[in-house]
Amino acid sequence: HVATLFIQKLLKRRDGFCWKKRAPFPLPATFPINARRISKAMQKIQNFVHRTPVMQSNALSKMADRELFFKCEVLQKTGSFKIRGATNAAKAAIKGCPYLVTHSSGNHAQAVALAAKNCNTKAYIVMPRNAPEVKKAAVAAYGGIITLCEPTNSARAAAAQELVQKMHGHFIHPSDDLHVISGQGTVAVEFLQQVPNLDAIIVPVGGGGLISGIAVYAKSFNPNIKIIGAEPALVDDAKRSKDAGKLIASHLSASPDTLADGLKTFLGQYTWPVVRDLVDTIITIDEPAIAQATKLVWSRLKLCIEPSAGVGVALVLSDEFKTKFPPSLYPRVGVILCGGNIDLQKIATKLFSTP
Repeated sequence: HVATLFIQKLLKRRDGFCWKKRAPFPLPATFPINARRISKAMQKIQNFVHRTPVMQSNALSKMADRELFFKCEVLQKTGSFKIRGATNAAKAAIKGCPYLVTHSSGNHAQAVALAAKNCNTKAYIVMPRNAPEVKKAAVAAYGGIITLCEPTNSARAAAAQELVQKMHGHFIHPSDDLHVISGQGTVAVEFLQQVPNLDAIIVPVGGGGLISGIAVYAKSFNPNIKIIGAEPALVDDAKRSKDAGKLIASHLSASPDTLADGLKTFLGQYTWPVVRDLVDTIITIDEPAIAQATKLVWSRLKLCIEPSAGVGVALVLSDEFKTKFPPSLYPRVGVILCGGNIDLQKIATKLFSTP
């Protein structure tokens, strides 16, 4: 009887009090991002961002065989979580540099443009020529000054560096920036206040800024919570990096055509160590599943998410997730709906032409 009670106690990870007995933290104590830094970021940005709601769907929870909680960053200012990191980075940079510079296909670009406006400065944004027109228009509406480049990571980086030198500006990387990562981690600050007893959090993975900030804060709050990355199978560099134990900054295809175009970027020097040490696993999702999950959220939650957010939903509904993380042991799972900036006409055509 005593042994049975002991085992039950060990399995009872969802009691919300396990943070009192902290497990060893895998990252070195000198790592420049920690829960305290993320909490300070929350204080700095809270007047400039929304405290986004958490929603539930009985239908989706039933499909997943567990209780699901959706953190709705799709309802955030600029339409994604990116405004958190951009605002934190802008506030840190504004004293030393008159202008902000970045490169982005859309969401980070909009966020930096608005952050610059809120800080009474200008933002110079490098965007690929094939970026959705709706995202270009939004950046311009927020006051961003756009420079177009070829749709490659190297072209974006080169154009941004040229602007930094020309304008004497401060470059804000879309994901691999300490202030950006700390700002993105405020998603976890809110989420764990709103739903304190989560067993796992599923986060879409591109450059890794969001999942890194969430992992650092959530694991310090509760070392036993599972942080699971969701990545499109066509751009699976993060999963391949984690499986190999080393950073792989390349795609298998030179020009991968995924619905989740916001997740094409690579991990970096700050995000890779967090993914390596704190993210429990990364699961890849194929294109039909991404499309189906995105449509499900549109129809069930009535939220117009972008397919990058649909990747996490597809993961929580997948057979692989149910096998690796059975509902009996992980009954309460959070999913980050990271954004909703889309060209409705184009994406609807793609979604509804996918089986």
